[in-house]
Amino acid sequence: MSTLAQLQEVFRNVFDDDSLVIANETTAQDIEAWDSVQHVTLMMEVEDAFKVRLSTSEMAYLKNVGDLVELVDRKKKK
Repeated sequence: MSTLAQLQEVFRNVFDDDSLVIANETTAQDIEAWDSVQHVTLMMEVEDAFKVRLSTSEMAYLKNVGDLVELVDRKKKK
């Protein structure tokens, strides 16, 4: 399963929306419920799902889901 497909499941769980569809271009502005609290929850769930640790500075550079996919893929290779 691709990283994006796995993230799709994480996003659906965090935002409690089984119809939510994400793409590399998806940003926080595209998901109404994506606020600062949900962002923290999302990042924790991503870390748990992929068994990686994301630093605050790494998260600060994320502009969209595609950036998150690239970061997770880099972390998984370590």
